[in-house]
Amino acid sequence: MSRTILPLNRDWSYAPFWRDEWSSEPFGSSDGAISVDLPHANVELPFNDFDERDYQFVSCYQKRVAVPSASGGPGPAGRAYLDFEGVASCAEVYAEGELVGSHQGGYTPFAADLSRYQGREILVTVKVDSTERPEVPPFGNVIDYLTYGGIYREASLRLVPGAFIANVFPRPGWIPSNGVSPGRAVLSATVFVASTAGPFEGRARLALSRGGKELARAEAEISVPAGGEPRSASGDAPSRGFELALGALPGIQPWRLDDPALYELKAELFADSVAGAIDATAARVGFREAVVRPDGFYLNGERIVLRGLDRHQAYPYAGYAMPARAQRANAEILKRELAVNCVRSSHYPPSRHFLDACDELGLLVLEEIPGWQHIGDAVWKARSLENVREMIVRDWAHPSILTWGVRINESRDDRDFYAATDRLARSLDPTRQTSGIRCHERSELLEDIYTMNDFVMGSGEVALRFQRQVTGLPHNVPYLVTENNGHMYPAKRYDNEERLVEHALRHARVHDAAAVNGDTGGALSWVFADYNTHFQFGSGDRVCYHGVMDMFRLPKFAAAAYSAQGRLADGPVLEPLTVWARGERSECSVMPLVVMTNCEEVGLSMGGADKGRFRPDRLKWAGLPHPPVEIRTDEGAWGMAWEDAVFTGYSGGRAMIERRFAKDPAPAALELAADVSELRAQGAGGAWDATRVVLRLVDRCGNHLPFAFDPVSVTIEGPGRIVGPAEFALLGGVSALWVRATGPGRIRLTARTPRVRSAPIEIDVK
Repeated sequence: MSRTILPLNRDWSYAPFWRDEWSSEPFGSSDGAISVDLPHANVELPFNDFDERDYQFVSCYQKRVAVPSASGGPGPAGRAYLDFEGVASCAEVYAEGELVGSHQGGYTPFAADLSRYQGREILVTVKVDSTERPEVPPFGNVIDYLTYGGIYREASLRLVPGAFIANVFPRPGWIPSNGVSPGRAVLSATVFVASTAGPFEGRARLALSRGGKELARAEAEISVPAGGEPRSASGDAPSRGFELALGALPGIQPWRLDDPALYELKAELFADSVAGAIDATAARVGFREAVVRPDGFYLNGERIVLRGLDRHQAYPYAGYAMPARAQRANAEILKRELAVNCVRSSHYPPSRHFLDACDELGLLVLEEIPGWQHIGDAVWKARSLENVREMIVRDWAHPSILTWGVRINESRDDRDFYAATDRLARSLDPTRQTSGIRCHERSELLEDIYTMNDFVMGSGEVALRFQRQVTGLPHNVPYLVTENNGHMYPAKRYDNEERLVEHALRHARVHDAAAVNGDTGGALSWVFADYNTHFQFGSGDRVCYHGVMDMFRLPKFAAAAYSAQGRLADGPVLEPLTVWARGERSECSVMPLVVMTNCEEVGLSMGGADKGRFRPDRLKWAGLPHPPVEIRTDEGAWGMAWEDAVFTGYSGGRAMIERRFAKDPAPAALELAADVSELRAQGAGGAWDATRVVLRLVDRCGNHLPFAFDPVSVTIEGPGRIVGPAEFALLGGVSALWVRATGPGRIRLTARTPRVRSAPIEIDVK
């Protein structure tokens, strides 16, 4: 037999508390258990103004699981593993009252061994501890984010033969052109084989293909002694690694940011006594050389300035518990809407679905271990080392991973601890650089890349420090800025226009400086989207308003500082940073107007009268591909007639895009729009599927009313439900919700405020 993966995401029973007898007994009719699907949050939270202790409790999940026989291959019966991709934050797994697995930490996968229960239907119970246990990273002190609770990622049953492939570490490489010979691709891999049925003799095979066409293969004779080695790459069984190489490969396309070519690498296991492959697994790979050097970042030999954002995986109401589509959508927003080329998974490993999308989109990732400023005792450090191992062996196949972050974010120096984390990362994956996030100058550099959270910009005079000032070293080293802005200048999406404009300009200044300085690989800014946090941080309502987007991933003005850096060929961008109201700014002026655009020049007309065309100041903004355009005229002064405005973006003398603003905005329509028009009754891996729906109260020009806080009521019909409340207030004329599918059919939504009603929208569920 080959392996079988059975999703186990539907129809769990859940109780928001724990009783010891539940490890072996099912819920009773009076226990109040409810039916839930995975991903699942242990409690649905308000948008803001809640107590973070509301999710910090111990809960219980139960499910009756039929465990098929996994016989096949050499020797006796195969193995059955119950795989969990993420449980926040600690878990104990029981089968018929027997403890079969446990895990500490909410961000990496683990397996529970159900092999002895093959051919039976059993009661599986999961005890989930969502409290902040001080021996488990990131806990032990305060942290500026929430960790939520529940079985918030997918679960599945994995059936494998008695000898099976535990993991594969592919090492595709791209050797750039040296000016004489063209670039070329090479690939080798370690295939980890586990044998739970005694010694194993056989063959391992690697095959590289694209579009169903095999391009190369390699085989090796292998021998696994009884028991294998003491450590498994996947953690579920002892395994031994075997090296296979495909060598130099002609005709391979490199993985690039604008063309992320992906290939399938299939690993198969053959037993001498059995015909055909007894096990197989596959991973997608990309061929690239990605390295930060003292003079910048290079991808396949080409110097590229990294321009990115940090990301938390949290969502309103549901916390971490959102399905594959939502995780992938974040990567799509970052790449396609915000035009960034790098993202940091702060401060923990993200969903595999997010990384899959980054691979496909050409979005580089700085992935790091869980933690925030605090380093715990020896037990805590041992758990953190396990986080390093679990992160790398899960994600080492992803071409999007640029570097492994092996320090606790913004923590003090600790030579022995960080020498150990760095050494472990290098031993597991010598193909990638290591990095470690710090926020203080003259920190000891043990990793390959000095990664720095640089919050020097307060007044706007200096955007970034030069690296030698930060490192204290007499020479340049590989260097990357990993946070800036953030808490230095928080901004709500519905704040005063002047604050929102300055918020956007600060982000632009940082990335301009990162490109001009010449001693850094680039900058990642804090942060992609607003997020819930502990009471010690944020604006007092359990929200950090540090994002260039809000918690629903709806843009603030600062988002345009990123989206305008995208190529014109990918679509014109024109975002005037104004609500076009003369009394919104100090002294009742709208000047200077700042426009974020990737067009060459911007035209302005008022009341039908042409006011000229304006270009960016490229001496002032020497680093950005598309600098802000500042418009200064005498128009719109106090006492003058106020008119409609039209902004037009021009390139090559041709009008590319237009934005209109009304002199007298008033509600004209309530727009309701879903990100996608079709869902699946069962999404990726059998989990539930969902889409974001955005509501906008707009004027006659289609612009949202930035200070409207009207109450909204949403009605849903058909096989779906709303994640969170169906009644809420618009936040500055815009809000959003998530709709999850509950079965096949057609979902119909309408929304209304006291003043206006939306047209209905429909979402098909296949």
